[in-house]
Order: sequence, then C-alpha cells, then structure tokens
Amino acid sequence: MKKIKFIIPILALSLFSCDDYLDVNSPVDNPTGDQVTPDLSLAAAETGPYRTFSRTGMIFGNLFMNNWGFNVNAFAVTNPEEFSLALTNSSYSGLWDGFYTSTANLTNIIKHPAANYENHKAIAKILKSFYFQYLVDLYGDIPYSEAHLGSQNLSPAYDDDQVVYRDLVVQIEEAIDIIDNPSSSTIAVGNEDVIFQGDMQAWKRFANTLKLRLLLRQSEMTDAETTTYLAQEFSELSSATFVTSDVIINPGYSNANTEQQNPVYGLFFDVGGNSSAFYRQYGASKYFGDNLNDNTLPDPRRSRIFTGLVGGNVAGVIQGDVSVNNGGTAPPNISQFGAAIVSSADQDGYMMLASESFFLQAEAVLRGYIPGDAQAFFDAGVQASMVQMSAVNPTAYLNGVNGVPGKGFSSAYTFEQNMRAIMYQKNVALTGANAMEVFIEYTRTGFIDEIPLAGVPAGSATSRPHRQRRLLYPTTELVGNSANVPTLSLDDIFNQGPFWLVEQ
Repeated sequence: MKKIKFIIPILALSLFSCDDYLDVNSPVDNPTGDQVTPDLSLAAAETGPYRTFSRTGMIFGNLFMNNWGFNVNAFAVTNPEEFSLALTNSSYSGLWDGFYTSTANLTNIIKHPAANYENHKAIAKILKSFYFQYLVDLYGDIPYSEAHLGSQNLSPAYDDDQVVYRDLVVQIEEAIDIIDNPSSSTIAVGNEDVIFQGDMQAWKRFANTLKLRLLLRQSEMTDAETTTYLAQEFSELSSATFVTSDVIINPGYSNANTEQQNPVYGLFFDVGGNSSAFYRQYGASKYFGDNLNDNTLPDPRRSRIFTGLVGGNVAGVIQGDVSVNNGGTAPPNISQFGAAIVSSADQDGYMMLASESFFLQAEAVLRGYIPGDAQAFFDAGVQASMVQMSAVNPTAYLNGVNGVPGKGFSSAYTFEQNMRAIMYQKNVALTGANAMEVFIEYTRTGFIDEIPLAGVPAGSATSRPHRQRRLLYPTTELVGNSANVPTLSLDDIFNQGPFWLVEQ
C-alpha cells in the first residue's frame, strides 16, 4: 500500500510538471483595448511569459541536460519521458502554449494605436524576439506573421523558421533604432518596466546581447548566403555594448500570497515555507554532481547549486536508477536544490545572466566574428557566475580551471577544447537561471550527444541513440490549427532540428 501511495504523486506530476497548468495567473490571449495604454500593460507583458520561461523551461533544460535526476528515495519512478525519450505531443507543451498566450500582450503593445509610446514598443519588440527565438529553437517552423490576430485569424499559417529568425534580428534592430532616436514627445518608461525600470540604454545592451545570441546560433552553418549574412550582421556589433550585469525581473515578489511569490520559489514552496511535491521530486544527477565534485578541482558553486552535500560533495542519482531498497544504487540522501536555484519568495528572477553575455562574447571572438580578448571574456564569465551564486574563492577556482582542458580556457588549447569549456561553464552558470538555453546550445554545438542518456548499470532506459533535436507540435495545434501544422513524427524530432542545426 505504501508503494501505491508513492506512485500516485509521481503519476500526477508526470501529467503536470512539464506544463504551466498550475500557473493560475497566465494572461488571457485577448486583444488589449485601446484604453489600456502600453504603460498600463507593460508589467504584465513582462512577467507573463517569464513564468513559463523560469518554471517549465528550467525543468526541461535540467532534465534533458542530465543536471537533475528524480529523488527516487521519495518517489517510485519508473521511466518518465525525459528518460525513455518516448515523447508525445503533450511533452512540454506548456512551453508552446505559455509563450504564445502570454507574448500576445507584447504584440498588443507593439500594435497599440496610442502615440508617443515608442520606448514601450521598443521594449516589447525586444522581449517578443527573446521568447520567439525559443519557439523557433524548440519547434522549427512556427506561426509568426499571422500570430496573435485573435478572432481575426484562428488558424495562423506557419512561417519558415529561418525567415522568422532573420526577422527577429530586424525587430531587435528596429528597437535599437527607436531607443537611439527618441522624439521630444516620447513618453518616458518608468517603474512599470519591472526589468530595467525604464533604463533604455540597459535595454539597448540587452538587445545587442540578444542579437549576438541569435547570430551565434547560426554560426555552425557554412553555406555562402549565411556566411555573408553573419559577416554583415556581426560587423554591426563590432563596437556594440553588451550586458555586463545580470538582467533581473522583479515586480515586487513577496511571500504575501502564492500569486506574489517568485514563480520558481512558488513552484517549490508555499507561503508557509513547506516544500511542494515538485521540490521533493527532483535532485542532483550523478553525472552533473560528479563534474562539480571533481577531485582534482572541486567547483565552489556546488554548495550553492545543491544542498544536502555529503562530505562536501554533491550526492547525485543516475537518471533511471532506483533506490537501494528497490535494487538500485541511488545514494540514501540525494542532494536537492540550493540557494542558487531557490532561496526566498522575493528572490529575483533572471532573464539573462552577465556570465552568459561574457561567454557569448568569448565565443564570438574565438570564431573571429568580433574583436576582443576571448580569454578575458571567458574569465569574466566564470567570475560573474561565481559572484552571482555567492560562491567562495572565485579567483582560486578560475586560476585552477584554466589548466583543465574542456572546463577552462587557454590559447594553448584547440578551438574545440575552448568551445567545450565555454559550453561547460555556461551549463554550470545557467543551471538555476536558464537551463533551456544550455540544452539548445549543446544541441547547436553537437555536445548534447556526449551527455549520458538515462540508464542504470543493468541497462539502458531508452532505445534512442541520442536526445531529440526539437519537440513535437502540441496537441492544441493538432486540434485547433490542423490545416497548417506541419506533419511531424516522433522519429523526425530525433533527426531534424531547427534550420540552424548542422549535424556534427
């Protein structure tokens, strides 16, 4: 009877943990009335999609990157879809539904007829590009030019993913131009902007960094047209300024009630500080934990990313393993989330970390796209990550890790070794902020196939040779937009990715 009691929660979680159906405050996809001016709707437009980004995106990225495992000592886990890779049209459909629903508010701001809200519209263009990038990265072709038309078009056509990507760059450039050329009558953005509080130069740095990310996503492509395109676009960034401090979002998160909690904290704890089933469900994976523990150079961030360390080390579980009592090898106490992931109801949310910006610049210099010192950018990325996580001895770790190929950077290493180091450090830095980004980056570079698949010593938990390259279109599209949604099989998502994916 006791075993049944444990199985029921995990079945329930398998139905809901990958979607934002628990997010009771998701904005409704209805056109904003003309009387609701952009300043009145901006805060909601900023916080709405972040809930999906920070919750469903975090779970998605960390499980498929093998950073997290299941706490098999608390739940009887068999073979969830993240391990078996038996993905369906419901798998992580919350990413599609959540992003499309909540970014409609950004479209409404962009199209609002009221005059003099140019800066608000520039912000909306940047953020819409931020989230639509992920829709392309995860799904390929998507509704774009006909998206968010409401009752005017309930069956939007799908646009080519490369065309969408190129237009996202155009939208970012238009936003930057608006910021650079304000009119005397432009209404200033104030505290309704819960990300930069109206600092338009900060928005410009964020826009430049987002453009850098979009361009680097295409850097594995070697066709002549893309090569020419990237050379032109990167030349425009040669003197650009990028993000140098963490981009946070905080509309006033608090523990006053569940609706006001930081969405990550609210997923794991209630207002009384009691942990939820979601918190108890997950723990450190052995693969990620072993990388952090590293006997030759332990990572000081491990005690910030995870708690419940054993002898100072992360105690991780092999994805697909079971508890010792059930014949497995899982440790009796699996490390769970530390302060770098969840700490308080009022904790800041992270749109982009300074460390990611520095790692992007390090790669762009390494590939010869922009001028600068790749080593300095890499070092700054590691330092920024250590500071963001409040880890001890950042200088000692940095000095040591640069002597480890694949984890540290050096002019003496090969291009591939330095790329591995950038990606590895990006994974550690973003695990509590944007693990979805890391999964996509590892897919782009081909390193994703070196991440161990779920399995236990007795055998493999999946029959697939590698992880998926993208996701299946959700059931909502198959039902509501059947005339336009592309035909895609389960096998296809393991062999086909977005346009930027070049098989290694």
